[in-house]
Amino acid sequence: MSGILAGKRVLVTGVITDGSIAFHAAKVAQEQGAEVILTGFGRLSLVERIAKRLPEAVPVIELDVSNQEHLDGLADRIREHWGPDARVDGVVHSIAFGPQGAFDFLGAAWEDVSTAVHVSAYSLKSLTMACLPLLHEGSSVVGLTFDAQIAWPKYDWMGVAKAALESTSRYLARDLGPQGIRCNLVSAGPIKSMAAKSIPGFEELADVWNHRAPIGWELTDPEPAGRGVVALLSDFFPRTTGEIVHVDGGVHMMGA
Repeated sequence: MSGILAGKRVLVTGVITDGSIAFHAAKVAQEQGAEVILTGFGRLSLVERIAKRLPEAVPVIELDVSNQEHLDGLADRIREHWGPDARVDGVVHSIAFGPQGAFDFLGAAWEDVSTAVHVSAYSLKSLTMACLPLLHEGSSVVGLTFDAQIAWPKYDWMGVAKAALESTSRYLARDLGPQGIRCNLVSAGPIKSMAAKSIPGFEELADVWNHRAPIGWELTDPEPAGRGVVALLSDFFPRTTGEIVHVDGGVHMMGA
């Protein structure tokens, strides 16, 4: 099969529905020649059902990034599907969660904030380290962020968690660069996904894109962001690391 990921093996986390960026990253990756494994958390049967909508059948591995046993066993679970000498060419981190309390900036308790930071930011490091035995020179780690340069309406401590994610990516890029492993992020515009439903006031946040995206933005189309992920997984960015590529219709660069 031809394509910019021909012959590559990619682990994709965070697929919940076929309306998610992670699903479209997996779909485009397959279309571009990659073999894919998905991870799921919670209702694994739901992820397995959604996985059947991909162009080709894929294995689904259970992974809770806050469970150290799951992380410790991840490399072996991957080897079960791709063989004892398996190598992973790409890892997609599409994991974020904030309890409802995290969306009240002044009133949030540390318990809620710490959960948001652990699952949404620290997990980029813990997932990458869990995969490290299978990574190699030329491997690419790509995460998904929501522009943390500014304070968004309603996003509150999740915005802080995304800032931590962006910093984590830079430090991973620093420490894994000598091994030839890249780490980058795609900063995507808002998508009407399952995760978006858990954000109080999402419609107000998303409305910014209706007025400020110079090239336009479609809230129901995750594919542009998925394509951005695949581009960074490919060998077309061999010396790009610690970068944040915006796939947001241009909102990030618009002035007042």
